[in-house]
Amino acid sequence: MLTTRFTQTFGVEHPVVQGGMQWVGVAELVSAVANAGGLGFLTALTQPTPEALVREIERCREMTDKPFGVNLTILPAIKPPPYHEYRRAIIESGVKIVETAGFNPAGHLPEFRAHGIKVLHKCTSVRHAVKAEEIGVDAVSIDGFECAGHPGEDDVPGLVLIPAAARRLTVPLVASGGFTDGRGLVAALALGADGISMGTRFLCTVESPVHRNVKEQIVANSERDTELIFRSLRNTARVASNSVSRKVVDILGDGGEFPDVRELVSGARGRKVFENGDLEAGIWSAGLAQGLIDDIPTVQDLVRRVVAEADDLIARRLAAFRRCA
Repeated sequence: MLTTRFTQTFGVEHPVVQGGMQWVGVAELVSAVANAGGLGFLTALTQPTPEALVREIERCREMTDKPFGVNLTILPAIKPPPYHEYRRAIIESGVKIVETAGFNPAGHLPEFRAHGIKVLHKCTSVRHAVKAEEIGVDAVSIDGFECAGHPGEDDVPGLVLIPAAARRLTVPLVASGGFTDGRGLVAALALGADGISMGTRFLCTVESPVHRNVKEQIVANSERDTELIFRSLRNTARVASNSVSRKVVDILGDGGEFPDVRELVSGARGRKVFENGDLEAGIWSAGLAQGLIDDIPTVQDLVRRVVAEADDLIARRLAAFRRCA
């Protein structure tokens, strides 16, 4: 068993995180991650109301007695969700771990802190990681350019970003972007991280609440089968390559603006992909990690395999290099 500052801080068995994923971070997946010894996050805004989030937290507790958290992603919007109500729902439900993402979470930290809630903040740059530590988060999750979703605008891959962040931080660091197995976990630890967060890999598991077609497409895809959309809008997102995402790239590349692609990238269309399995219905997130995924295991088997492979690499392969010296 691998013990790190992350496992000690958050009270979990393994340094493996299932980060918040819109439409995916629901009780079935999160409880499976918790039962496997990792840390899973329900996604608050997947639930249509704060009251629905309370019910989802209760459902998750019925499936596991181990620690799990809630992701609260703070994004700009003309009519933003009632973030303070979601925050209150998290607190009143007795959740003790929160993952924040998107905008600066400073406005939420005092109340979380007052109720003994530990906060893991997700960011995409060293400067934002340092700022997160300064405002008082308990740990930082840092996304390399390989990740699904929004990798930021700096285009720095994990091999550089992780050690660059590790040498500036004193709080535990979780590495995200491109991780699927024990090799990645050992590499992240060697680079200075205290654990890994996996999104695309957990998306492609038995308990993941998405259509089988999506999982099979991830298995079939290579590391080249993603598109970077919204580059010209300075809001880059990495999604699976399909006819819709390629059309978005073409429209924006020809000088189009967001209104020209609004309907193509709507969340409702993306949700239909996950629910109905029509892979061309909309855009859906996938990272470069899909090039390393070749099966659809249960969460229990996946986590067990990641940890066992990491243990074996540390005990055998890396130790053998030292003996050879």
